Amino acid sequence: MRDVSSVERRRQVKEGLEVRESPAADPKRYPAYYRQNFHYQTDGWLSDESARVYDTQVEVLFTGAADAMRRAVLAELSRELAGRDQRKITYLDLACGTGRFLRQVLQVFPKLRASGMDLSPNYCAAARQILRAWPQAEIIEGAGETMPFADASQAIVSSIYLFHELPPRIRVQVISEVARVLQPGGLFILADSLQYGDTAGLDTLLDYFPIAFHEPFYKSYLSYDFNQALERAGFVREHNQLAFMTKVTTWRKQ
Repeated sequence: MRDVSSVERRRQVKEGLEVRESPAADPKRYPAYYRQNFHYQTDGWLSDESARVYDTQVEVLFTGAADAMRRAVLAELSRELAGRDQRKITYLDLACGTGRFLRQVLQVFPKLRASGMDLSPNYCAAARQILRAWPQAEIIEGAGETMPFADASQAIVSSIYLFHELPPRIRVQVISEVARVLQPGGLFILADSLQYGDTAGLDTLLDYFPIAFHEPFYKSYLSYDFNQALERAGFVREHNQLAFMTKVTTWRKQ
């Protein structure tokens, strides 16, 4: 609540680039698309305070439904891991943020060889703190378009609420990287905002979202053809599920 006045000021003047004035937003370290005040939030993704309040902000935005929507991804993970030895499964949570979802995963699958990756050092630090009970869990700082993982090193990759915050050309690069790090037959679980036509009557609400909140790439996301992009990268779609404002699709690498 202390931050609301700053967020509201940015919203009124449509100012989403203040974070670029911060020494933390090093242009040699972070791409231009990342150095923005997404959602008009203070410090963008580049402060400990942002990491501290982010999950609460998201829960408020979605009226308490954010964790419930994420659990649709947990259901897909459970389906994929049924009957398998979790100790032998490598799993990457791409753009893991503060590790909130990864903690839910490890509470269910405590022996899973899990990694989380995020570009924010502050969010990575928060993730390491809340995941300290699982010594095999690794948090790595990095960008989705240049992942620091070996080819075919992951059995499962998930991405939650990342792609709507990427420019179209970067989406293609991230998909290519997911295909590279996944093992043949591996599973990619993609969870993100609804798109146009997914739920009758909600397209107007989707149009309003980037107006109310600084989401510079959301408009292009709404009509982005994931089927074409993922099929070109060698994936076959297996499952599709809608969970309130979230769409979860699973893709098998051929």
